[in-house]
Amino acid sequence: MEITTAQAFSGLAGQDPGVLFSALPTPCYVIDEEQLERNGACLAALAKRTGCKVLLAQKAFSNFDFYPLLEGFLAGTAASGLYEARLGKEEMGDREVHVFCAAYREDSFEALLDYADHIVFNSPNQLRRFGGKAKQRGKSVGLRINPECSTQEGHGIYDPCGPGSRLGTTRGLWDREMTEELICLLDGLHFHTLCEQNADDLARTLQAVEERFGKFLPRMKWLNMGGGHHITQAGYDLEVLEKTIAYAQNTWGVAVYLEPGEAVALNAGYLVSRVLDVIENGSVQIAVLDASAACHMPDVLEMPYQPPVYCANTDPSGGYPYRLAGPTCLAGDVIGEYHFPQRLKEGDMVLFGDMAIYTTCKNNTFNGMPLPDIWKLDKEKQLVRLTEFGYEEFKRRLGKDI
Repeated sequence: MEITTAQAFSGLAGQDPGVLFSALPTPCYVIDEEQLERNGACLAALAKRTGCKVLLAQKAFSNFDFYPLLEGFLAGTAASGLYEARLGKEEMGDREVHVFCAAYREDSFEALLDYADHIVFNSPNQLRRFGGKAKQRGKSVGLRINPECSTQEGHGIYDPCGPGSRLGTTRGLWDREMTEELICLLDGLHFHTLCEQNADDLARTLQAVEERFGKFLPRMKWLNMGGGHHITQAGYDLEVLEKTIAYAQNTWGVAVYLEPGEAVALNAGYLVSRVLDVIENGSVQIAVLDASAACHMPDVLEMPYQPPVYCANTDPSGGYPYRLAGPTCLAGDVIGEYHFPQRLKEGDMVLFGDMAIYTTCKNNTFNGMPLPDIWKLDKEKQLVRLTEFGYEEFKRRLGKDI
């Protein structure tokens, strides 16, 4: 579901970011507390209406300073490994901690059990190896299934149902390896197949789940429908989502979990940058920023996608065209082509929207680029500095502790 520029900056409520963010050192991230609260309230209302439980997928947003706010709306956190599980346990009160990993390590699994409440395995082999240990520690045990139902277009890197996917157990593998003993270890099944999608794709996926695994679901206590649900996006079909949740609850008697990441922090963050130079190459005007796609918003290159920019658009019919690019040595460190109402010059602010997700948790220091600091825009529109990164963070990850 595409995010419009207006939606990405709706949290600014008509304020001029050129004034609001004028004193910030750039590049930096700004997390919008009020927009997080709006998203959380939407998700909490869904949970109340349907009886489902909504978890924060920390892989998308793990800025724990905001967990005390979010814990009032969510049932807990979803983690991809030991460190995220510990973060959720330590920073989000007494909420649930769910963990899925494509393969667990023997040397860290016991520690993981100190933090997790639900452990989801990716394969019958992993379930066979670790499921008994988890059960003995009183954990709720699940298995990720692959319904082999692709609903994504253009984002193959994020399609867990694509050909040859390593994620989830297919029905064929289930039939070959899932013994009655292994099935008896299970409390639930988990599937995650979506990426920034609407509820119709979830409903279609659930049909595939029923076709392949429906005979086993009455034996389960819960069904986790994963993430990728753009629940807080304008135009999302909540009615279809609620009917889909109710169908699972009524048909199999299971508790339903959702674990969105983007929906929790959608449109709740900004990346503030400035123009360092404007370069002309033939007919192309290139604005080199102090922010990098490769370092500070890696999904721009990985997904790929083009983020919204305040007071700019991608319509080639009007405005002054610029290619926005980062300062690194990577030739492909390009954010995209935009049209601005005025010519850009050195020192001008360029503000990117929807930058709370897959940014602070994925950024890096390639080329020795500094990590952008993280600021909070509180509900009174006051800016509070949360981090102060520097040379030490760059050096510490490359060698002995300084």
